[in-house]
Amino acid sequence: QVQLVESGGGLVQAGGSLRLSCAASGRTVSRYVMGWFRQAPGKEREFVAAISWSGGSTAYTDSVKGRFTISRNNAVNTVYLQMNSLKPEDTAVYYCAASGKNAVRTTVAWYDYWGQGTQVTVSS
Repeated sequence: QVQLVESGGGLVQAGGSLRLSCAASGRTVSRYVMGWFRQAPGKEREFVAAISWSGGSTAYTDSVKGRFTISRNNAVNTVYLQMNSLKPEDTAVYYCAASGKNAVRTTVAWYDYWGQGTQVTVSS
């Protein structure tokens, strides 16, 4: 079993930056694919970014490419999402997810474990 806890969300003005962290416990996630998803009010949960267990492969949704960077530190069981040039449309609850399957994928169903989420609000 894997427990995931997100942190780092908050309120920021458009153009600002935030860094989200996802701390894993219960089992080492060094061999897990890790992902970030987000869900805005009234919308479905959507993929944001994912990273392979080694960090050598990443994927991003088009709307965040060039602005967001996913990274991981397996030594401390933590995954990060650096978010720059934030826009009001980035406002959502951001969720961390882990998959025991050895491939980077963008679908919600691919991931086995989820955190509780952290709110990100970007004001215009």
